[in-house]
Amino acid sequence: MQNIDLICIGKLNMPFYAAGVAEYQKRLAAFCNFRIIELPEAAIDERHASAAQVEKALEKEAKAILGALRKGEYLAALCVEGRQISSEELADLIAGRAMSGAGDIAFVIGSSHGLAQIVKRAAQSRISLGRITMPHQLARLVLTEQLYRTCSINAGMKYHK
Repeated sequence: MQNIDLICIGKLNMPFYAAGVAEYQKRLAAFCNFRIIELPEAAIDERHASAAQVEKALEKEAKAILGALRKGEYLAALCVEGRQISSEELADLIAGRAMSGAGDIAFVIGSSHGLAQIVKRAAQSRISLGRITMPHQLARLVLTEQLYRTCSINAGMKYHK
C-alpha cells in the first residue's frame, strides 16, 4: 500500500478543521498508509520580526521538514508560486508514483511565513491550491479532501464528479 504523508508546520487548533481532516484521514485509510506529521512552528515575535529573523525561523522549520521525510520520498511543496493543478492531475501524480515502485509521496504545508527556499529546491514539484489566500489550517483540510478525491478517482469510485 502506498505511503502518503502530509507534513505540516503547526497544529490544528480549530475543532471544525480538525473534524474535517479526521474524517478524510479515516477515509484515506482504505487507499493508502496516510499519516499527518505536525512539526512545531519556529517562535518569532510577529510584530517586530525582521526579514533575517523570519528566514532563520524558516530554516529551522526546513531542517525539521527535511528530517521528517522517508528515504527516497517524493516531495511536493505547497506554495504560492506553485503550479495550479486539477484533481485529475493530482490523481495522475499519485498513481504515477505508486506505479513507479517508489510510491512514497509527501506533501508539505509550511508556516504562515511559507517555506524556506531549501525545501522548495528539494521538492520534485511545487503545487498551489489556487491564487486565493487561505489559513494554513484550511489548506490542510482542502488538501486532505483532495487526496481522498484523487484516491477515489484512481479507484474508479463515484465520489469525484
